Amino acid sequence: MSMTSADKTLCFEDVAVGDALPQLAKGPLTTVHLMRWSAAMENWHKIHYDQPFAVGHDKLPGLLVNGSFKQQFIVQLLKDWVGPAGWVWKVSFQFRAMNIAGETLAIWARVTGKRNAPDFGLVDLDLGIVNGAGKESTPGKATVALPYRGGKPVPYPFVAPAV
Repeated sequence: MSMTSADKTLCFEDVAVGDALPQLAKGPLTTVHLMRWSAAMENWHKIHYDQPFAVGHDKLPGLLVNGSFKQQFIVQLLKDWVGPAGWVWKVSFQFRAMNIAGETLAIWARVTGKRNAPDFGLVDLDLGIVNGAGKESTPGKATVALPYRGGKPVPYPFVAPAV
């Protein structure tokens, strides 16, 4: 479910199994994006910023989008969706295909389950990253915590429920 107002809190009751989160688009990702991320992460492997090395030496199709950059995109999608009253609890994913400079990526998620915890609800999601050609590169799963309608925000620091 999409929120239409910045001041509206997404609550557990607003979400249904099958709901798709609004996709997050990233790109087209340029050499500059990849180099800046590499610098921020102190990841100096040339496959992320040196085109002749990546293609000529490592025989790659182009400069690779950093795995940690894709990880950040997934967490950004989830964090933006749950808002300040929710919490991104668990995220897992696999790197199954390369993404290269020049691609635009669509980060997506879909609600697959809901569970009640004592002080908030838990929402399970399937997620991933798809390029413009429709190739899934980073399938995964997540669990987020959302407040109950009329309840308190999910507590910070977050304490995992016993469910």
